[in-house]
Amino acid sequence: MSTENKDEDELSIPRAALNKMIKELIPNIRVANDARELILNCCTEFIHLVSSEANEICNKQSKKTISPEHIIAALDHLGFGNYKEDAEAVLEETKAVAAKKRRGSSRLENLGIPEEELLRQQQELFAKAKQEQALLEQQQWLQTQQALQQQQLQLPQQPDSNEDDYS
Repeated sequence: MSTENKDEDELSIPRAALNKMIKELIPNIRVANDARELILNCCTEFIHLVSSEANEICNKQSKKTISPEHIIAALDHLGFGNYKEDAEAVLEETKAVAAKKRRGSSRLENLGIPEEELLRQQQELFAKAKQEQALLEQQQWLQTQQALQQQQLQLPQQPDSNEDDYS
């Protein structure tokens, strides 16, 4: 495999993702393999074109990161202004999904357990852990006391210093 073919493979949309999109968009139509390849190349070229234009816009503004606004401006500059509304709608949807993920609410919503019940279970677990910790500390204290008693029993009885006869 030459390095040119390797570079093309690395800069391409995964075939599985493309096949899934085709199947979802036109489920009742068969698409030939060479047509799929052409779609893949067109998608890759489109992405390259838009990202290159967005990069130029970004550089002109002395920015180092391409933002969604740069992409939308690139669509306009390249004559794809009619996609602007769709792109903005997808951007808003993506932001909403990202915000939902950050909140972590989707995981809680998928459990099907009310938040109040989850809170009650959490408090129950905290109480149980606290009780177990107290029991453990009590056992450690008792073991320490027993060890001290054992040490005291093993020490030889020494006479009281007041009873020493110095005469």
